[in-house]
Amino acid sequence: MQQKKFTVIGGDLRNLILANLLVKEYHKVEIFGFKNSSFDTELIEKQGIEEAIHNSDVVIGPLPCSNDNETLNAPFHPGRIYINDVFKQLKKSQIFLGGHISKKLLHLSEINNVYTIDYLKREEMAVLNAIPTSEGAIQIAMEELPITLHGCKSMILGFGRIGKTLAKMLIGLGCKVYVEARKYSDIAWIKNYGYIPVHIEQLEDYLNGMEVVFNTIPNIILDSKQLKNINKECLIIDLASKPGGVDLEQAKTMGLKTIWALSLPGKVAPLTAAQAIKETVYNILSELGV
Repeated sequence: MQQKKFTVIGGDLRNLILANLLVKEYHKVEIFGFKNSSFDTELIEKQGIEEAIHNSDVVIGPLPCSNDNETLNAPFHPGRIYINDVFKQLKKSQIFLGGHISKKLLHLSEINNVYTIDYLKREEMAVLNAIPTSEGAIQIAMEELPITLHGCKSMILGFGRIGKTLAKMLIGLGCKVYVEARKYSDIAWIKNYGYIPVHIEQLEDYLNGMEVVFNTIPNIILDSKQLKNINKECLIIDLASKPGGVDLEQAKTMGLKTIWALSLPGKVAPLTAAQAIKETVYNILSELGV
């Protein structure tokens, strides 16, 4: 790719690694929002937002872009980076890329005439992101369960990108894999792959026998009614983005062990996750012809 000027602003370890990867490919890179990181990088952080993004072609934000619709997700920054302050500094010639951008933030970018793209909505990014998410979920299950995954009765709620990837990995480990879905077309594919299909209307009939349940659906599916069907020894791992798919308060009240595992790619495989973001960014810029 032709040399570009990037600014990487906010985010977790994968964004800082992304900045290093871009530098290694001879791009000009500025960073902001990583002051408290202990990661070894030769990049020197700029003192302010304006200085960091002034001469950039592309500004890359975090994934998720924000947790509160006001500030950038920047766990290594000692203060708060207000997204509106970032947008106000951007010129029409610049592009802002972020992951999991809310409708409110997209509207704010339109008001500020900022050309914004959500890179997580790209199919290649979502698919590549599913790999470290699934591996991270399996790692959690191995650490928390007192049994092997081989022979373990495992339920996956949802048959999207993560559900498909996770099911493939689990069956490779010898799990008894049950997969829940709403669409009859998905039920057919679940059968095709050799998993045990569970239509959502049958869910309560299967939950009681599970030893681990992985949720991938970002809407509450394990409510108080469904949680009553889960035995106390079962581990629940919620992989869905906010608001998640498990009523956590009810689960806690019932004594069910539940782990809400957010942003797993950045925690378990930041280098792989950073490479996926880089590849997706390159694809976007190539398609835009910039």
